Amino acid sequence: MWTRRLTDLDVDVVLVKPPGGASRRTALVSGATSLRFVDRNTTWQRRTGALKGGTCQYCGVEIRRITQVEAVKTVGHLFDDSPQQGATERFLADERHHLLIAYVDNVPAGMVTGVEMMHPDKGTEMFLYELGVDEPFRGQGVGRTLVSALADLARERDCYGMWVITDRDNAAALATYRHAGGVPEEEQVVLVWTFDQT
Repeated sequence: MWTRRLTDLDVDVVLVKPPGGASRRTALVSGATSLRFVDRNTTWQRRTGALKGGTCQYCGVEIRRITQVEAVKTVGHLFDDSPQQGATERFLADERHHLLIAYVDNVPAGMVTGVEMMHPDKGTEMFLYELGVDEPFRGQGVGRTLVSALADLARERDCYGMWVITDRDNAAALATYRHAGGVPEEEQVVLVWTFDQT
């Protein structure tokens, strides 16, 4: 067990997870002064108050919900390509778009993006758009923590579910999604349209 100070974070939401913990041990913290781990088989409890100066125990991975373009620029290496200014601004301006960054000892270790999708007869679900973990942090549960954090955020925002698409032979991604509670949908086919962007 160790303690990490969470001070003066310029973020909307901070999510924390104990090291080596299961996916259900992720907490959504918005303006909390402290967290208390109730039981090894239950979730974190949330308390109200101000986040600045708060202390959290058992924190192994710190997840921040990013809302500022400048913050995205500092973690550009986590994306497939360098983030584009205009696309980043539009993404962050929409409250249904979510970017969570995982930090280990204040070093950006991974990211996940989610997009809320709505349909008249179904309600709202979260599409896990992209997950990326920096090479030195792979295989340590960072991806699973990010996916679990996005799922918790989806629940908080009243989504009825979450989904993702990955390659059938991407064993690492499949393991990550399954460990975070994802279940494969058999017999699904993905079709794509690619448009020239000139």
